Amino acid sequence: MSLKYQFVRRLLLCGAVAGLLALTSGNVFAQAKNSKALAKPLKSAEESFKARKYQDAVTKLRAAETIAGKTPQDQHLINEMLSYSCLRIGDLGCAARSYDALASDGFSSASQVHSNVLALVNINYQMKNYDKALEYGQRALREGFADENTRILIGQSYYQKGDYRGAARFVEGYMNQLIKNGQVPKPELIEITRSSCAKLKDKECETRQVERLVTYYPKPEYWQHLLISLEREATGDTNKMQAYRLMNDVDVLNRGEDYTEAGSIAMDQGAPAEAQHVLERGIQKGVFAGDARQMSRAQRALESAKKQAAAALAGLPKAEAAADADPTGQQAATVGQAYFGYQQYDKSVMWLSKALAKDKLKNEADTRLLLGIAQLKAGRKDDAIKSFRQVKGDPTLERIAALWAIHARKA
Repeated sequence: MSLKYQFVRRLLLCGAVAGLLALTSGNVFAQAKNSKALAKPLKSAEESFKARKYQDAVTKLRAAETIAGKTPQDQHLINEMLSYSCLRIGDLGCAARSYDALASDGFSSASQVHSNVLALVNINYQMKNYDKALEYGQRALREGFADENTRILIGQSYYQKGDYRGAARFVEGYMNQLIKNGQVPKPELIEITRSSCAKLKDKECETRQVERLVTYYPKPEYWQHLLISLEREATGDTNKMQAYRLMNDVDVLNRGEDYTEAGSIAMDQGAPAEAQHVLERGIQKGVFAGDARQMSRAQRALESAKKQAAAALAGLPKAEAAADADPTGQQAATVGQAYFGYQQYDKSVMWLSKALAKDKLKNEADTRLLLGIAQLKAGRKDDAIKSFRQVKGDPTLERIAALWAIHARKA
């Protein structure tokens, strides 16, 4: 998987450049100690600089560097104007050399040194000097002034130089700290780790990152990436149906055959009303458009589901009486699923809870997961999340329940 996010390009927004904007106003040489020999050349360069004639300023500054009697302070002033002017004309090599000199010549304040180092991380990254970007980035980390943009660039530098393990380790460690502190990691950070894990063929790590994306940035494309693979891995109708329910709820059920299969499974499970609603939504979304045979099949299935749903609704009072007498709770679970299909979620919650209370279900995990979904749709978010956390015994259903819990928090 390639890294989808565009890498950061913020040279003119970094703190170092922002600080140098001060050179465009006021008389910088009134406060600086330049030598008499360079007074006129630097004054001329400053005038070009203030007039935003940056190429002209660079030419004059280069000439000033060759004048005899130039002092270290003169060179510092030259580098201050060169660093910004070179950025403006796109000469990153010149800018990097100037910022490097400013960071080490002893004339900059501590805060200016910090800004210059951060600028060097940006510039070297843009120049694809990833080892240098990492060198300056590690200095910023070590000395405690690295900002989030710098951390992103460090992760991207590891990634671009092919050190995927280093990228994943560094960025995930940083994200874990952010999350621990109650902060939300930027999507760029998650994407760096996700792509690094993909390069390493670490499926568990990659899935963990996509789950983070849907946790903090629940876009359909993230859910689709996560759930399409889950649906393919799900074995058995029970697990497939639960995968389809979540896909339908986050609006990533987009293939006609998936709607048809979901409807067929619901019918087999004795929930024709749910089959009806699934098929109606598929037709409404236009997933069968362009395939007359598939559309005809879906419409026939829908008509059958409607007839059976109407008949089943009339028979629910009798089913309830039988469910109350059933010691296993299995019939109560069937009634609960039926009411779920009719979108009578409060009744569904009641019957699914009765089924679970009897503690003799064949597939408790499936019933508890459906209970959580019904609770969520009934507006009982906290109860739903609690139910999702209690789903145990089937790894696939446990994972689907965990994803429902993520979805519930954003509902």
